[in-house]
Amino acid sequence: MKRNYKSVSSLLIVLLFLLILFVTFSTTSVEARKHQAKKSKAHKHKKDNNKSSGKSPGPSPAPLPPYSSQSDSFDVFSFGAKGDGVCDDSKALLAAWQAACKVNGAKVEIPAEFKFLINPITLQGPCMPNLVLQIDGTLLAPPKVDSWQKSSLFQWINFKWVQNFTIQGTGVVDGQGSNWWSTSNIYTIQKKSKHIPDMKPTALRFYSSYDVTVRNIKIIDSPQCHLKFDSSKRIKVDNITISSPENSPNTDGIHLQNSQDVEIHHSNIGSGDDCVSIQTGCSNVHVHHINCGPGHGISLGGLGKDKTVACVSNIIIENISIQNTLYGARIKTWQGGIGSVKNVSFSDIQVSDVKVPIMIDQYYCDKNSFCKNQSGSIAISGIKFDKIIGTYLVQPVHLACSREIPCTDVDLVNIQLNPSPGFRGFKQSLCWNSYGKSEGPLVPSNIDYCLRRVDGPMRRIARSHEHMCLAKMV
Repeated sequence: MKRNYKSVSSLLIVLLFLLILFVTFSTTSVEARKHQAKKSKAHKHKKDNNKSSGKSPGPSPAPLPPYSSQSDSFDVFSFGAKGDGVCDDSKALLAAWQAACKVNGAKVEIPAEFKFLINPITLQGPCMPNLVLQIDGTLLAPPKVDSWQKSSLFQWINFKWVQNFTIQGTGVVDGQGSNWWSTSNIYTIQKKSKHIPDMKPTALRFYSSYDVTVRNIKIIDSPQCHLKFDSSKRIKVDNITISSPENSPNTDGIHLQNSQDVEIHHSNIGSGDDCVSIQTGCSNVHVHHINCGPGHGISLGGLGKDKTVACVSNIIIENISIQNTLYGARIKTWQGGIGSVKNVSFSDIQVSDVKVPIMIDQYYCDKNSFCKNQSGSIAISGIKFDKIIGTYLVQPVHLACSREIPCTDVDLVNIQLNPSPGFRGFKQSLCWNSYGKSEGPLVPSNIDYCLRRVDGPMRRIARSHEHMCLAKMV
């Protein structure tokens, strides 16, 4: 009995020992798995942290520019513009231009409902084709005259060497020119500063540019000329508005010089000077469907100042409405000039309260100059005034041609001009040394006796002075 008890006790001890070994082994195994799991999780978290922090064997990529190379839209806000009308946004506009210039079909955007103060700037090409400047907001010129550097007085925004380029939009280009128009303001600035403004800036100027379109925008209150094309070709201006007060001096609407193949149409222009001014070196110009006034009408010239050579040819001006202007259809040249004006047509022009609707003035002298009599003049030939109808305030027709070189082949056709209710002038037309023909109906009737009949010797005199222009074309 006692022996059996000992055997059972030994067996229990062995089983208890085995149980302790099993529990110990299990606990160790679980702890080992937990440790391995923690180690693995920590390693994974470290890798994730390395990913999120940008740590990698190689250098991190450079940040992307505001626009990738694939974008064709360049908003000036993305280049640092403030758009508050106070801070200078010139650098932002220039940076946007330079970036867009490298992209075919790119668009520089001036967003609506914002004002951008732009100091005098040159936006230069050549650029990739079909570049667009989209003006939906307002561009503001510096308002204070004494803030302009003397070197920047020729123009405010200058487009140089651009091709296949368009300006468009619903926005405004505001020259803020009122301080430039006041003689007293200029005099005060001259007294206070060594910087004496000897000229006034044009708002928008194109130089040596080709295949340019300007459409839909509004240009207002330029210090001087609003829109100028110089030495440019294949120009289209469509559906724009130009506006400055009647008493703003020398604020031509559109000014053309040494430019060819130009079309200006369906626009409203009112200023303190010519609605459209066509200067030397211009040919193949078509101006039509324009509302002009106030201002000085549509003019060729003044040409030949200081005995310079002036050549203008192949100009068509038609379907024009002119209201409350000094002149209507006008050609003006200085005494002593050299060259020719030929093949010019003014037709289908409605005038209302225009002082002198039809004018050729070869004794032109602006009010700030002393003009002495000089020999020689620009030859004028092949000029047609056709279907000019409406009312005048001073004189219906004024043709004052050079004493030495007559105007030849001048046609007056279907001219019907009646005095305005406020008429204070001459019903008699003036035709001095002008040759051509007239065709009815003609009102007033004395227009029929105004022109002399042209003959061979007179044509030869006129043509002998065209050689300078022919030489320039070769």
